[in-house]
Amino acid sequence: MPDRPQYGEYATPEQQRAAIREPLPQVPAPVAAPPAAPAHPPAARPTTAPARPTRPADRIITVALLAYGLVTVLSAVPQLWHFTDFAQTWMQVAGIDETFTNTAQGDLWGRIGAVVFVVGWVATAVTAWRSLVARRLSWWIPLVGAIVTFVIASICLTVPLLGDPAVASHFGA
Repeated sequence: MPDRPQYGEYATPEQQRAAIREPLPQVPAPVAAPPAAPAHPPAARPTTAPARPTRPADRIITVALLAYGLVTVLSAVPQLWHFTDFAQTWMQVAGIDETFTNTAQGDLWGRIGAVVFVVGWVATAVTAWRSLVARRLSWWIPLVGAIVTFVIASICLTVPLLGDPAVASHFGA
């Protein structure tokens, strides 16, 4: 039988000490055991939180998407605030050669749509910023925020457009 363990075998404590040339520990004389102490001391809690990975590409993409969204919102708000001009331009692009007449409802819903764009962007930016500070993956937040905001704003803008008689007759409603 060889003096060293073979591949896959565990070395005995004696073989380990011989390999590192450490003498056997001296066994002290038996001493009376102290009063009942816990078998295992409580484990120490970690003093720091584990580090989260930094993702520079995620931060750059998130900030770029938020900046693009801000430019979009800042250009959309003045157009929606004067909804009659916006609706007239939209009707010309859609091929409707008439004048937008649903101005009262258009002004109301256009301003509601403008507020939806601003509130949606602010909510998206705050959520993305908190996610970035927590070092979580954040690039998707501006995309989801833009989709949700755009859907809600589109509904707000569709109400006065479909309420105009010229648009309703063009689409056969």
